[in-house]
Amino acid sequence: MNEAEVVRALGALAQETRLRIFRMLVVAGPKGVLPGHMAEELGTSPTAISFHLKELVHAGLATSERDGRHLIYRAQFTQMNTLLGFLTAHCCEGQPCEVNTVVCNDCP
Repeated sequence: MNEAEVVRALGALAQETRLRIFRMLVVAGPKGVLPGHMAEELGTSPTAISFHLKELVHAGLATSERDGRHLIYRAQFTQMNTLLGFLTAHCCEGQPCEVNTVVCNDCP
């Protein structure tokens, strides 16, 4: 992950609604979440949810998959872990520490 990608991902998460959406996607895991459910849970309009999801997808933090008439959104766990790895690389001056561990071994 290069610095431009890191800035894009962090910029996408630097907004309250997008952060809440991303956390909802992470909690949902591989099954994903429908935008309508997100709008209902977060008490916001479907249009606003779509706008924020577009930003998360553009930043590589989420993906979408069509299932009939529905779009299912999922967190992009590989990108999330890569971002966290970038942020913690060379932590503790290269010495082993608790911070520099894999975030989610069971994530897809």
